[in-house]
Amino acid sequence: MRQSPIRSPRPAVSAVVEVSELIELLEVVWERGRDTVCAPPVSPAQARVLFIVEKNDEINLSALGRLLGAAPPSVTRLCDRLQAVGFLERAPSPTDRREHQLHLTPQGRTYLADLRARREEALTAAMAAMPAASRAALAVGLADLREAVGGPLRLPEPQSARPRTA
Repeated sequence: MRQSPIRSPRPAVSAVVEVSELIELLEVVWERGRDTVCAPPVSPAQARVLFIVEKNDEINLSALGRLLGAAPPSVTRLCDRLQAVGFLERAPSPTDRREHQLHLTPQGRTYLADLRARREEALTAAMAAMPAASRAALAVGLADLREAVGGPLRLPEPQSARPRTA
């Protein structure tokens, strides 16, 4: 059951501080998980590329750059490195020969699966120390937060696919 939204700005500020601190702790846990994966390590920026390509198969470099908020040369270098370790491949676009589509390789998918498994192990251990009622409240709160944040890893739908309103 969802609780009513926070009406006073004071509790919202407190919640922002708590979430910020939690994110910092999660970054430490995430890095532990990344460091224990058997494949060659990737930087956090490279990991973001892998997550975005996984959610947007056949994405091109321009769209990837928009999602990352990064300049084209930076995006190209990130993809070059991921291609060099065998996690990413580029293929010519069937619709525009000037563009290349990005795909995860089987090794890239395995790397992400291993990374997620390690991270989930670390979170499972931490959450096991929490009371059951706190875990349930956290799950509801995080679902609400995820809904409020939206889907930053996905490209927006093309204009033609959106329903039109008068």
